[in-house]
Amino acid sequence: MDPGEGPGPLGLHGDEEIIEVVELGPPGPDDLAEEMEDVDFEDEGAEEADAEAWDSEDNEGVEDGMEAQDDSEVTFSLHSASVFCVSLDPKTNTLAVTGGEDDKAFVWRVSDGELLFECSGHKDSVTCAGFSHDSVFVATGDMSGLIKVWRVDAKEEVWSFEVGDLEWMEWHPQAHVLLASTADGNTWMWKIPSGDCKTFQGPACPATCGRILPDGKRAVVGYEDGTMRIWDLKQGTSLHVLKGQDGHQDPLTCVASNQDGSLIMTGSVDCHAKLVNSATGKVVCVFRMESVTPKAPISEGEEAESNSVESLGFCNVMPLAAVGYLDGTLAIYDLSTQSLRHKCQHESGIVQLLWEESSAVVYTCSLDGAVRLWDARLGKMISEYRGHSAEILDFAVNKDASIVVTTSGDHQAKVFCVQRPDR
Repeated sequence: MDPGEGPGPLGLHGDEEIIEVVELGPPGPDDLAEEMEDVDFEDEGAEEADAEAWDSEDNEGVEDGMEAQDDSEVTFSLHSASVFCVSLDPKTNTLAVTGGEDDKAFVWRVSDGELLFECSGHKDSVTCAGFSHDSVFVATGDMSGLIKVWRVDAKEEVWSFEVGDLEWMEWHPQAHVLLASTADGNTWMWKIPSGDCKTFQGPACPATCGRILPDGKRAVVGYEDGTMRIWDLKQGTSLHVLKGQDGHQDPLTCVASNQDGSLIMTGSVDCHAKLVNSATGKVVCVFRMESVTPKAPISEGEEAESNSVESLGFCNVMPLAAVGYLDGTLAIYDLSTQSLRHKCQHESGIVQLLWEESSAVVYTCSLDGAVRLWDARLGKMISEYRGHSAEILDFAVNKDASIVVTTSGDHQAKVFCVQRPDR
């Protein structure tokens, strides 16, 4: 259903045709961890530096004679090529892990950029990196499919495994369990550090994106053929499949869920974002983005300007969702009326967006190298932070929304202080 279609606003709650409200009652951490212990995994065979790397005033490589503006507090510059990914440790938010095109991953301290250890041994670009829920382990994965897990306090590798070409990787929210998907369509799940393994076989095309749902019992995976599956992690079965008209017409690029896992949103190269009831697997509505300006006729030999959904997410404190597009549009949708509330324009494509945990503030990073904070209620930009001389490729926000850590094509990671007294 298009926003704006139909006789009037459609409330998500109270209209049985639209959605069934599902009470998922959050299970406790121990329950989820025990649940994962019960999963029947099949056994499959699996097989320091102390330099400081930070500076605050190095602005080499600023393109096109731009004035060297650097709003960052700390710059981590040990990478020698584009830095693709960053994650913060969930427990203390004091450590970052970054991975890059130089086949390297580093764990370093956010406060001063001091290196803790290098996650060595990768032979291809490190595109995935993240800490376990309790910050005990950090996992790094490269494009070729080599995944390594390190114990953070001991700074030592405890497990590694090689799969096919890696598409995405994520830790379970409450257990030492790691999920990853590959270009052959398979999704893998391992207990760490034992390496007990389970696989979920998708269609014979890349599993392009995925997310473990907050209940810890299900995962949603999107595929290149436009389908989306919700998997039961314990049983290893597919609970729901969206395909054909219900699915997307082009590859999925991103998925997200709301705080209780009752709603899922999927984004695609087809420029649609679909809102799905995770309990029934039914599409609640489709958000379509019309172009901001009419496209000029394409001359012979020219390529059409492409657009796609690049990132999306739910607000925790209001019924809002944000969708970021490659053409630079940030769309804020009102879930209770299923309508477009605000359209915020960037000059360059949006790479990723993240919501603050406890407010209606959404962060975007874009190809112009800036991080921006937006008030989603008003559709207005709050502030902007610069310091990179190339596009930002990934970023993370800490729990109290006081710092943002970014990675860029300029070979650097940066820490920005964004705390404001009025928020």
